[in-house]
Amino acid sequence: MTANRPEYPAVKMLINGTWIAAGEAGSMDVINPATGQVIGQCPKASPAQLDAALAAAEDGFARWSRTPGAERHAVLRRAAELLRQRAPEIASIVTAEMGKPRAQAIGEITSSCDTIDFLGEEAKRRGGRLIPTRSASLIAQMVTHEPIGPAVLLTPWNFPVNLPAKKIAGALAAGCSAILKPAENTPASAQMLVECFMDAGLPAGVLNLVYGDPAAVSEHLIAAPVTRKVSFTGSTAVGKQLGALAASHMKRFTPELGGHAPVIVSKHADLDRAVAMCAATKFRNAGQVCVSPTRFLVAREIYDRFVAEFAAVAGKIRVGDPGADESVDMGPLAHGRRIAAMEAVVADAGGNRGEVISGGKTIAGSGFFFEPTVIANPAHDSRFMTEEPFGPIAGIVPFEAIEDAVRIANSLRYGLAAYAFSGNLDEAHYLGKALRAGMVGINQLIVASPDTPFGGIGDSGFGSEGGEEGYLAFTDTKLVMLARSGG
Repeated sequence: MTANRPEYPAVKMLINGTWIAAGEAGSMDVINPATGQVIGQCPKASPAQLDAALAAAEDGFARWSRTPGAERHAVLRRAAELLRQRAPEIASIVTAEMGKPRAQAIGEITSSCDTIDFLGEEAKRRGGRLIPTRSASLIAQMVTHEPIGPAVLLTPWNFPVNLPAKKIAGALAAGCSAILKPAENTPASAQMLVECFMDAGLPAGVLNLVYGDPAAVSEHLIAAPVTRKVSFTGSTAVGKQLGALAASHMKRFTPELGGHAPVIVSKHADLDRAVAMCAATKFRNAGQVCVSPTRFLVAREIYDRFVAEFAAVAGKIRVGDPGADESVDMGPLAHGRRIAAMEAVVADAGGNRGEVISGGKTIAGSGFFFEPTVIANPAHDSRFMTEEPFGPIAGIVPFEAIEDAVRIANSLRYGLAAYAFSGNLDEAHYLGKALRAGMVGINQLIVASPDTPFGGIGDSGFGSEGGEEGYLAFTDTKLVMLARSGG
C-alpha cells in the first residue's frame, strides 16, 4: 500500500508553557533514516534555556504537587484520549523520524494511551497504608507516598512516544513536575505527545521539553539542585555515567538499559508456534528493541529444523521504506552508525565462529537498511554472543541439557528480559525461576503491559517503570507516627 509522506512539523521546545522555536545553542538536522534526507531542524537549548526550564519545573512542582489526585487523573485521562485521536497523524511522524512501519507505530501509540490511563488511575487510588501500633500511646502509624520533586526524563529514539509517555505519566500522576529531553533524531514525535498533555489542561511549567547535545544537557539538568529524580532509558555505558553523576548529587535514579535477551526453546516446545513467534518478534522495529529476543538457545533434537524454519521466515520479511509503502514488514535502522555495528557483528561471525544462514549484508540504495540476518552456532565469545546487537541479527545455538541452556542464558551481565518455550509444566516453572532477568516470558514474547513493572537487573539497570512501580518510582516513602499529646 502506497503511503503519503506527512508534512514535517516545526520542532519547538516547551518552557514554562511557552513554545520556543529558536534554540540559543543552534540546531541540528533531523534525518529520515529510510531516505537519508533532511526533513527538519531540531533546536538546541542553551544553558540559560535549560535554567529557565528548571525554574519552571520548580514552580510547577510547587503547584502540581498540591493538586488532588482526582484532578491529576482527569488531566492524564484527557491527554490519553487526545493521543488516541491524534494517533494516525503522530504515527506518520514516528515513521518519518525513525523508520518504524505504520502498524507498529500505531501499536506503540495505542499502548502509550493505555499506560497513561493506568498511571493516571494510580493518582486516584494511591492512599498509603496504616500500620497497627505496638504501644497504647500511639494513635496511628501512617505510611504515605509523597511526590519526590522535579524529575528529569531522558529517552531514546526507538520508542519515541511510548518511553516518554511512560515516564511523563508516572511523574505527573505522582504529583511531580518534569523536564523531558528526548532523542534529537525523533523530536517531533515527543513534541506531539507533550502537546496532548498541554491541550488536556496541564498547567504551565509542570511539563517542559528541551533538546540539545545529550551529554551537555544531561549533565546540566542532573547537577541542578532543583532536580530530585532522574529517569533514563538508553545504553548501559551511558547509564553508568549518568548514574554516577546522579549519585554524586544524591539524586534518585532509575535506569532502563541495554539487553541481550535469551530465548530457550526446549525439546518439549510447540516448535511451529515458537518459530513463528520468535521470527516475527525478533525483527520487529528492525531488532531495535531493548527486550528483543536475540540469543536463541535451541535443544539439539530440534535445532536443525528450528534454524531452517527460522531462516525461511527471515528470508521472506519485506524490507523497505515504510513511509512510501505501508505494507513493508521492516524499515531501516535509525542511522548509519547502526549499519556499521551490524557489519562488525557479521564480520566477527566469519570463519569457524558461526555460519550466516540468511542475510548478513547492507541493502544498497538510500537510507540505512540491513538484511534480516540469521547466524547459526555463533562462537560463545563472539561479538554477537557477548554484545547487544540492537539490530536485525539473530543467533541460534544448540544445547544438550536444559541446565546448559540456562547457564548460557545467564552468562552475561545483562538482565532485562528472557524467554523460554516449553510444553512441560515442571520445566516451564523451572525456567521461570532459573532465568536471571527483570522480566521473563514463558511461551510468549510479550513482557510489557500498562499494569506490570518494566525493568531489569545487572547491567540492564535497576528499578521499574510501568505498573504501580511506575508511580512509586516518582515518590518518597514517608512514615508519620502520631502519639497522644498527654497522658
